[in-house]
Amino acid sequence: MFAGEGTPMRTNRRFHYLSVDAPANRLSTAFDSVTLYGHDPAERPDIYGKIGESGVSICTIEDMARLFEGFELCHPKTSVSMTINGPAPFVLAMFLNVAVDQQLTRFEQDNHRAPTQDEQKVIRAQTLSNVRGTVQADILKEDQAQNTCIFNTEFALKMMGDIQEFFVENDVNNYYSVSVSGYHIAEAGAYPITQTAFTLANGFTYVEYYLARGLSIDDFAHNLSFFFSNGLDAEYSVIGRVARRIWAVTLQKRYGANLRSQKLKYHVQTSGRSLHAKDIQFNDIRTTLQALLAFYDNCNSLHTNAYDEAVTTPTEESVRRALAIQLITSREFGMSLNENPNQGSFIIDELTDLVEEAVLCEFERISARGGVLGAMEREYQRGKIQDESLRYERKKHSGELAIVGINTFVNEDAQTFEANVDAMPLTRATEEERQTQLKNLRSFQQKHKEQTSQALQKLKDVAISGENIFAELMDTVRVASLGQITGALYEVGGRYRRNM
Repeated sequence: MFAGEGTPMRTNRRFHYLSVDAPANRLSTAFDSVTLYGHDPAERPDIYGKIGESGVSICTIEDMARLFEGFELCHPKTSVSMTINGPAPFVLAMFLNVAVDQQLTRFEQDNHRAPTQDEQKVIRAQTLSNVRGTVQADILKEDQAQNTCIFNTEFALKMMGDIQEFFVENDVNNYYSVSVSGYHIAEAGAYPITQTAFTLANGFTYVEYYLARGLSIDDFAHNLSFFFSNGLDAEYSVIGRVARRIWAVTLQKRYGANLRSQKLKYHVQTSGRSLHAKDIQFNDIRTTLQALLAFYDNCNSLHTNAYDEAVTTPTEESVRRALAIQLITSREFGMSLNENPNQGSFIIDELTDLVEEAVLCEFERISARGGVLGAMEREYQRGKIQDESLRYERKKHSGELAIVGINTFVNEDAQTFEANVDAMPLTRATEEERQTQLKNLRSFQQKHKEQTSQALQKLKDVAISGENIFAELMDTVRVASLGQITGALYEVGGRYRRNM
């Protein structure tokens, strides 16, 4: 249930609305661009208008607590996914602290006293081992496709490694430290084979990096998850099984990993790129077919886009329809009640072999350019994505690629969104919500002003000395805001600059 808009309180209400009567709370969080780029809300013209737009504004640990108020984060049926990359370590540290604080508060309520220091350590350890969810934190695909990089790639990888090292040392076994994401590669224009190849190559790069840091494959491989887009091309029918086969074979034969590590777990989101403002009602049809492909390919989890995402943040009505696509497909459609119904069919087996061969050929092209990082220095991934995007747009506009209602079977009387702008409610952050975020930020900074400078200096010292930055962030986020932390680490980690 993907949501994020305005203030933490507003998104919290949306989470509760989406979770009514659900047997489990699966909460997926979208952040506004201010948060995604590691800034605090501010009156600056380039920031103020973006506060709470197309995602929730989160800049302090208090915001994080407000966001998940009323949800028990350690409950076995609660899982929280956070779609954030550049500042992912800071936001993750806030989240884990809120989960710990919830359990400390629960102890006090149950025992009518504060826990001792030893009890606090036990509660913290139990919380970290039980909390469930995913943080995206995939910095390689950011450079290749999505662009919300804030630190230089080497420093960003260092922090990713620190998160995984912290997870190993603290037995964080139920939370994914990275979601290796092909979705954004596809949304930027890549075809399904390129999406699959780049995503898996990025995943293997993380494996090599974590091994180089001295971690054991079976200590961290289960903390990696994957994220794919589903369109309507035939290749989307098999990219999940191809990815699983390549991953399992490689981890077994190259790295000697155990069975748990060999299992590739992946999430699918239906294609946002396939949503159109013209004949907008057709979007649900495309999304339904994409969802069906995901079910048939045995994805671990699925998000279905709302039809109006072509023009706005989804409304309650459109979200309910999007959720109904999943529920009807999984609970009413008979074939979906049978696991892997296409297994053994000629077209699926043949496609699987052909797509696997094409992915392995792409691996060779990446290896010839010095691996993933070497290819990134040469802009190989970005160039290939842009070429495929241009090819798709050219075919769409020429009509070679048929899109019903857009370039074929066009209803000239159909109103586009632009022609009927008053017919659909637009979700926007209000002036009051922006001011609330500014007020809450100032209150937090004022409350901790005596501690902030010392905490930020300690964080910089840890980064300079090469110690675990994430372990220190677990303390830093209690007294410093997102923007303050970003600014401090810019001084020691360097800002992102694209290779030219």
